[in-house]
Amino acid sequence: MNGKKLYQVIVGKHQKLAEGVIFTTGDIMDDYTRYFLEVAGRPFLFKPFTPDELKAVVRETLRQIARRL
Repeated sequence: MNGKKLYQVIVGKHQKLAEGVIFTTGDIMDDYTRYFLEVAGRPFLFKPFTPDELKAVVRETLRQIARRL
């Protein structure tokens, strides 16, 4: 199962968990992938990424989740 399919399963079965999904991709950003990420509205990182980039995205995602609580 790829990340797109996994995300669709999470959205379908555990909507609240979908708020914490952060995508990573090493693929070339084709039109379908770009559209998918835009519609999903979740943050993403291109591989390779640094630990600092990952920490920043995780912190921001957690801040957004905390604001909704």
